[in-house]
Amino acid sequence: MTATPARRLSRAAGDGRPAAPVRVLHLGLGNFFRAHQAWYTEHAGDAAAWGIAAFTGRSTGPAERLTAQQGLYTLLTRGPDGDRAEVLGAVTAAHPGADHDAWLRYWRDPALAVVTLTVTEAGYTRRADGDLDTGRPDVAADLAALREGAPVVTAAGRVLAGLAERRRAGGGPVAVVPCDNLPGNGEVLARVVSELARASGSAELAEAAGHASWVTTMVDRITPATEPADLDAVRAATGLADAAPVVTEPFTEWVLAGAFPAGRPRWEDAGARFVPDVTPYERRKLWLLNGAHSLLAYLGPLHGHATVSEAVADPECRRALLAWWREATGHLDLPQDELTAYRDELLARFANPRLRHALAQIAADGSQKLPVRVLPVLRAERAAGRLPEGASTVLAAWLLHLRGHGAPVRDAGADPALATGPLPAATRRVLALLDPALAEDDELAAGVAALAEGMLPRPAT
Repeated sequence: MTATPARRLSRAAGDGRPAAPVRVLHLGLGNFFRAHQAWYTEHAGDAAAWGIAAFTGRSTGPAERLTAQQGLYTLLTRGPDGDRAEVLGAVTAAHPGADHDAWLRYWRDPALAVVTLTVTEAGYTRRADGDLDTGRPDVAADLAALREGAPVVTAAGRVLAGLAERRRAGGGPVAVVPCDNLPGNGEVLARVVSELARASGSAELAEAAGHASWVTTMVDRITPATEPADLDAVRAATGLADAAPVVTEPFTEWVLAGAFPAGRPRWEDAGARFVPDVTPYERRKLWLLNGAHSLLAYLGPLHGHATVSEAVADPECRRALLAWWREATGHLDLPQDELTAYRDELLARFANPRLRHALAQIAADGSQKLPVRVLPVLRAERAAGRLPEGASTVLAAWLLHLRGHGAPVRDAGADPALATGPLPAATRRVLALLDPALAEDDELAAGVAALAEGMLPRPAT
């Protein structure tokens, strides 16, 4: 007997909620966005007035799968005691990143009020000093495209093209809200967009770059990549066929600072916080959560682990994790009891065995992540005359990652060839990649090399 095929998600069949008019535009149609910003919009008290048009970076698959489901998807929240499946309908339209005409069409719409981004740290196309990297081929291509009015590909290029299009159409300023793990991400995005406009030599683009309010945010929700088994879990829980489900954890946090000149959804109804300064929350999350993730991502595989929950259960990995947290906590400007509670909550989140968060996923783009997750604490410790065990362990484990120990290297900013050869010389080259001053610190370089030597997997006897 042949089983009845499961029905695909459809608004017409009563799944989810009616599509809302588009007033939010998003770049970076990935799992995190759909578990975080889209979730907050879904649960805003005025959600019926705020639909999202979401664009991928360069891929087409996610947009095609969501379009086939009229923007609907299942969010599977995995807690220690079970799953909760919820159909979200905040995404009204999904587009591939290459659909530049559609991207500009939304910017021309007077109803547009908010533009959000999740493009990862690498998506801001910056040099180590924070300036726009005009030497990158994609940035150079965007400069030529902007002068010719042709489609662009970088995040800064798309935002600038959109701002220019909106200004030409007579639209008012919008709020641009980056949601990536970068300190001062609003200021970072404003800077690279402004620098791109200046580099283009166009007075029109230079004026357009100021046609926005730049909102700084701190975002937090662990969201692993979707695996084939997750599609089966959603079908079992709902009886529906969902080609684009997202798995996440119960915890979520969003802190924002900045103005919304054209309005915004009532995200505070879902728990978002609006504050004068995001910095204390930003540093807490970047150092204690993201820094810990990077530590486990590079150290865990050296001990044979593939997921965060496996790594945090290993006594050696946990010892290094606690050392890192002791260092980082000493440089945070928040009450000690609040930091202790946050660390305890992180341990519980990391240990959740039902959330398969792959270390290989976290390990990508370390050259972009470590400067904001680890180096501020490392520099503060060195300024105090200390050689920090936790921060040095992260760097040593990353060095071994680049040398081929652990997950495959996926990092456009780090040439693995720099990590080859004798460890002492390789250590200095890798440290220089993050900050040339680190490579000149003899005590640090020797300490990182010694730690890396001690971490090398030993052949079984």
